[in-house]
Amino acid sequence: MSFKVRTMATSTLTRKGQTTIPLTVRNHLKLRAGDKIEFVIERDGKVIIVPKNVDIRELAGMLSPAPRRLTIEQMDEAIRSRFRRS
Repeated sequence: MSFKVRTMATSTLTRKGQTTIPLTVRNHLKLRAGDKIEFVIERDGKVIIVPKNVDIRELAGMLSPAPRRLTIEQMDEAIRSRFRRS
């Protein structure tokens, strides 16, 4: 997914830890009342909101390709060698 425009949306957190997701964000994520959302905390500290109502096909291309390809045998060997070290 690539977006040409970055839009900022702001919301206020209540004492109970609740907030309202701004309309622009709800529309963008196609969220409706009762939908589930997931919060993913990345290593760099950014938090990503992922709607649980997303069709899996919409996620295509989000991840970069693996740096190298391994055969099943190579994966099995890597797992075995890891357990040998423990």
